Amino acid sequence: MTRGEKKVIFASSLGTVFEWYDFYLYGSLATIIGAQFFSQFPKATADIFALLAFAAGFLVRPFGALVFGRLGDLVGRKYTFLVTIMIMGLSTFVVGLLPGYNQIGVAAPVILIAARLLQGLALGGEYGGAATYVAEHAPHGRRGFYTSWIQTTATLGLFLSLIVILFSRTILGEANFAIWGWRVPFLVSVVLLGISLWIRLQLNESPAFLKMKEEGTHSKAPLKEAFGNWSNAKIALLALLGLTMGQGVVWYTGQFYALFFMQSILKVDGYTANLLIAWSLVLGTGFFVFFGWLSDKIGRKPIIMAGCLIAAVCYFPLFQALTTAANPALERALDTVKVDVVADPASCGKLFNPVGTRVFTAPCDTARDFLAKNSIRYSTTDGPAGSPAQIMINSQPFPAFDPTGAADLKAARADWDKATLAALQAAGYPKAGDPGIVKMTSPFDLNRQVLAIIGLLFILVLFVTMVYGPIAAALVELFPTRIRYTSMSLPYHIGNGWFGGLLPATAFAMVAQTGDIYFGLWYPIFFAAICFVIGMLFLPETKDRDIYADD
Repeated sequence: MTRGEKKVIFASSLGTVFEWYDFYLYGSLATIIGAQFFSQFPKATADIFALLAFAAGFLVRPFGALVFGRLGDLVGRKYTFLVTIMIMGLSTFVVGLLPGYNQIGVAAPVILIAARLLQGLALGGEYGGAATYVAEHAPHGRRGFYTSWIQTTATLGLFLSLIVILFSRTILGEANFAIWGWRVPFLVSVVLLGISLWIRLQLNESPAFLKMKEEGTHSKAPLKEAFGNWSNAKIALLALLGLTMGQGVVWYTGQFYALFFMQSILKVDGYTANLLIAWSLVLGTGFFVFFGWLSDKIGRKPIIMAGCLIAAVCYFPLFQALTTAANPALERALDTVKVDVVADPASCGKLFNPVGTRVFTAPCDTARDFLAKNSIRYSTTDGPAGSPAQIMINSQPFPAFDPTGAADLKAARADWDKATLAALQAAGYPKAGDPGIVKMTSPFDLNRQVLAIIGLLFILVLFVTMVYGPIAAALVELFPTRIRYTSMSLPYHIGNGWFGGLLPATAFAMVAQTGDIYFGLWYPIFFAAICFVIGMLFLPETKDRDIYADD
């Protein structure tokens, strides 16, 4: 690797790390942000709106791919990803300065959501530009290795955001951090933006793009040529269904749903859960480069397809082992405490609530929603028509919460929650702060329980590196230079932004509907398996392809 090639990879990767850092800050601090910008609502509702604002960034990523992909194929790779990093960095800096709802009223959440949308649009254009730029500088036979450095950026960005947040919390203290210290990681982004811009301004345009412009062979209408022409559109569709759909769900399961599962279902405290994920990322990040390098030797397809298949087969035993290691009392309770919700089936509705905005009032629904949020495994049994709903805990009946006649609805619900939770804990479910639940007091508090969990999380990250390490090279090699930026960006961001980004909320909604804490795993298993089948049947191997043959 020449000095110039190293500079290309470093500049492209570093800028993308900073963009992912900006993007993940919001997700990591969603609860605190909800209290600042949605304080006009009750806490639970504020948290929901904060998460919806985070989800908005995922939803607009494909539109960013279209806007900036077109721009990248028209005016150049370098200038486009200079624009995207400017938008991302400034949007993040604005969030750090933005007054809360108590200061400027409804303008605060409106500006916040606008900043999130701009971040999502910018990220939709960043990845395709960086991956295309590096691939077009890479020598033939080494594209997998060169572009794999780009693949480390999302993980490194997440890791960097976690480190800055943990450092700020430690220095400032939890009270100050919740009031004003949460702004520090957002404001730091302006320094990162300055460094990224300085480095990227020193880069030259992609030689492949310059040659194409000089010869006049560049596309005059990239969107129309990429997706209005079926011969290319079908390749983009295959890239989505046979590559990025499975890669997206495997990635988000290994890095995000695992974090969500530990915090929301296994009741591991946020500090410990973030440290455990951080350790798994430290151990696993190098494998992005390893599998990118390996894909130059044996092909992109076998590694990505193997990652999807192995992940789909192993998710249930791995997450069950995670429960055993992180919260053994919960595992025992799941096996020994029998909980049934008995109710007239006509009084029970659907609990599917992926965005968390529904309010349940029917006793059957409030009972099941309460059990799901407290990680209680339950089943639903049909009762006689017109019979009141009740919860059976080891065959002992407890009435479901019924708001009818309550003078103080909030107090009555709080009393019911407390009494029902006490009954479940008496039957064997662990209390909050149970000594058996894993807890770390410092980043190097590495006892046997902690190491076991890090090992399991490392395996999940290893699956991520298998599907993600070679993906940039595989996408670049599917499309010609004149529409490469546009064509590869859209399937990537639909697969990751929609199939992957909506995974945590959808999976938890599936858990709530069924009463099985592992049922949400069927979401990534289903899409990874479908991707494996489509990829194996229809996806071509591209590692030896001349990416300039059609120019």
